[in-house]
Amino acid sequence: MSAREPLGPDDLAATVARDIPAGSFVNLGIGLPTQVANFLDPDAGVVLHTENGMLGMGRVAHGDEIDPDLINAGKIPVTERPGASYFHHADSFAMMRGGHLDICVLGAYQVSMRGDLANWHTNRPDAIPAVGGAMDLAIGARETFVMMSLLTRDGRPKVLPRCTMPLTGVECVSRIYSDRAVLLVEPDGLAVRETFGTTVAELRSLLDVPLVDRTGEGG
Repeated sequence: MSAREPLGPDDLAATVARDIPAGSFVNLGIGLPTQVANFLDPDAGVVLHTENGMLGMGRVAHGDEIDPDLINAGKIPVTERPGASYFHHADSFAMMRGGHLDICVLGAYQVSMRGDLANWHTNRPDAIPAVGGAMDLAIGARETFVMMSLLTRDGRPKVLPRCTMPLTGVECVSRIYSDRAVLLVEPDGLAVRETFGTTVAELRSLLDVPLVDRTGEGG
């Protein structure tokens, strides 16, 4: 499958949402992953967890729905689903570390072809490190999905043979959802599941990593 143009944020979030199995317990990271909540099927039974202490988070709140006491870890006002519960953030981190989450969706600065994740520090002298709960999520969840642009603003690839920035987790990423392609991290390397506004050949010219073409296999 190939869309005619690279995906925008909403379409990318919708693509991730469609891949989350019904009944999953899921944490959405700060930034772009937050938007996945807006595209989940309310009847799918997906339960969203946020590390500041909530199970049953809903989509982003708007207008009269906004409650300043009801926010996600990124301080964005959110709604609550029926049956939502609240608890101390220490209990929330115990859920993350204890392997109770099926999937976490995180942003990234870099991902290696082995699935190593770098998303907390750019190495720039003026950068402010921001670990948050990313290390706990990346290792504690059964699967880690990454949402990001494939290239930096100056055109450099963010999928690399090896990460050059400090690692958040080692061999933890299972899928990379980017504006140009969905990449599956497999034992033998990266497989291209689908592309958006590009071709597998173009991806190979952009990324210095071996790619297996799975775009014709469906699923």
